[in-house]
Formats: sequence, C-alpha cells, structure tokens
Amino acid sequence: MTARVLFLSAATSRSLRLARFDDGDPIDAAGAAQARAAAASLPSAARTASSPGRRCRETAAALGLDAAPDPELAGLDAGRWRGRTLDEVGAAEPDALARWLADPAAAPHGGESVRNLCDRVGRRLQALARTDGRTLAVVEPEVIRAAAVCAVGLPEEAFWRLDVPPLTVTEFSGRAGRWNLRLGRPLASSAEDGSGPR
Repeated sequence: MTARVLFLSAATSRSLRLARFDDGDPIDAAGAAQARAAAASLPSAARTASSPGRRCRETAAALGLDAAPDPELAGLDAGRWRGRTLDEVGAAEPDALARWLADPAAAPHGGESVRNLCDRVGRRLQALARTDGRTLAVVEPEVIRAAAVCAVGLPEEAFWRLDVPPLTVTEFSGRAGRWNLRLGRPLASSAEDGSGPR
C-alpha cells in the first residue's frame, strides 16, 4: 500500500505578511479569494484535516473542505512571542532569537522547540502512512517544513532553509517506511496545466 499525504499551506494573513508570530488572525481578503479560486484544483481525498489554527480552518473553508481540526498538525507554539514580529523579538531579545534559530532544541520563548515540532509532526505523518487512500490537510508552513525534515531524514538545522509559500501543496508518498517528496506546487497552476496532485 502506498500512502499519500498532501499538505496544503494556508492562505495569507496579516501576521504572515508582517512576519509576525501567529496570533490567531484571520486570512486576508486576497488569501480568501485565492483559496476560493484554487478550490477546483484540489484532488479528491479519503480524509481531510486542518491545523486547529484559525488561518488553516478559514483556508480549508474557503477551499470548500469539511476539514476536521487535528491537534497533532498544529503550528509551532511560539510561547510569549506570539503576536510579536520577528523584528520586535530581534530588537528585544537578540540572543534568544539567535539561539532559537540556530539550535533546534531551544525554546527561549517558553513554547515549543523546532525539535519538538518535528517529533510531533513526524509521529502524525507515520500514523497517516498506515491509512488507506489520500489524506489532504491544510497546515501552517512550519508543519510542512517539519514533515519534510522527518520524511527524508534531513538534519533539523535544515528546517529554516525550507521555504513554503502560501496555497501550495507538498505531497508525501511512501510505503514500507520510506517517503518521497513532491514540493510546493501552487494549487491554481495544478489545474491550469493539468498536472494536478496525484
């Protein structure tokens, strides 16, 4: 049996545009419109899910998905940095920010480390590997980064080197404990060029 897991990155929001740690703000009007326009390019799926965060739930709704929130696919908990921009944190706590970006085990904000996120998402990906049919989930970019790190055995330090644009799909397909990765295709172009997600 080949497992197929498609992670769709959430639409844009004000937090994303400002490089602000997510504070539960909604997707913006442009992101909602792009999601609605891309809905026709979604593949069928045996199951749908989303991160429990507002941005992911709203993106799933705009895509026309009846997606159940999955706590294991939640975005990174940034602790007391939640709602602050990267520049604000860098100005107030430069050493803590540098440590967090360099050390996957660090969590100076009091939330979740990159290592803990990778462990959590990796466990969920392995559980999804044991399910039949395609899984489609709307998640935050850091969840896709963590899944990619786990799926292909990248060092955790590579986490920050993986860019995940909004409303792109990353496909994980695998069997016997081995994953293949197809990265970041825009949903709208999938429909236009006929190469939709498999």
